[in-house]
Amino acid sequence: MFNILLTLILPFIPVWMYGNFSDIANVQNPGCETDQSACPVQTKVLGEEAVSGEKDSNLGNYNIFPIDRAQAAAFIPVRKNNVPDVRLWAGSAVAIDVDSGTILHYENGRKRTQIASLTKMMTAVVVVENLKDLEEEVTITKEALNVPGTRVGCPSTTLCNSNRMYAGEKIKAVDILKALLMNSANDAANALAIHTAGSVKDFVGMMNEKAREIGLKDTNFCTPSGLEIDGKEDQCYSTAYDIARISAYSLQYEKIWEIMRIPEGRFYSTDGKYMHELKNTDILLDTLPNCIGGKTGFTPLAGRSLMMAMNDPTRKHRVIAVVLDDPKRWENIKFLSGWIFDNYSWR
Repeated sequence: MFNILLTLILPFIPVWMYGNFSDIANVQNPGCETDQSACPVQTKVLGEEAVSGEKDSNLGNYNIFPIDRAQAAAFIPVRKNNVPDVRLWAGSAVAIDVDSGTILHYENGRKRTQIASLTKMMTAVVVVENLKDLEEEVTITKEALNVPGTRVGCPSTTLCNSNRMYAGEKIKAVDILKALLMNSANDAANALAIHTAGSVKDFVGMMNEKAREIGLKDTNFCTPSGLEIDGKEDQCYSTAYDIARISAYSLQYEKIWEIMRIPEGRFYSTDGKYMHELKNTDILLDTLPNCIGGKTGFTPLAGRSLMMAMNDPTRKHRVIAVVLDDPKRWENIKFLSGWIFDNYSWR
């Protein structure tokens, strides 16, 4: 009977009234054993069932960024008393405190799904870690250009408003990285993959090896661009939680985030013959307070997704938020950012 009543009433409850409907535990802060009623709560996610049925006992405590744990423990985000979690109604969503690994918001965070161009965060990591010099010259191949969707000079398959890259053209790797992260260009992803690993297939292998190295359990990459492979779409997946971890890991490479903060620009082939214009797909760069940078993603199968990183108002703590399959991704990231900084303090 209770379940029937809940089903009838639940849709009419305002969004901010929802409590911990995802698997979230309120964990008291260390040292509060003597007076728990006076202690604010810290939110961490309990080990959700993985697809294999295995419990992940480290979920919510995993150190996703290479820092000293003792130092991180001194600054833990603590939620105000009696503040429930919110619901965004995205396909899935996660927000994490980068330095402590604490999960601040969680909705289906380990739901495996297609992630479109959020894949390019891992592409950028593998490129930066494996190229000796980002100023080195990359030769654009026909194979790299043979890709649908967003490309350099073409914001869609049917619209080209600037010069495309040309087979045989030589461009600095750092400029192709700009096209990858700002324009979300699929041909840029292929060009960097071929230059780095010799082939797209071998580069994808490097991506998946890196995913295993940093402990991602629910991620399998198919392409460096995030485009799904026809007939194998179910083999191309990640989760909001894993994307947040990849993004947090990437923060050690300032060049990646420096590029993502550039609103627009242009680059030239190394011989100066061709010019290519770039425009960042992230519309929140100038409107989200203390924005560090972000990455967009879209395919018809994955839906609209977004990863954003931002500082708290003191600019001492970093938060990464990810929403997947969310038609209101811009509004929801802004709302979630405000909710986090209104209701958490670092102690």
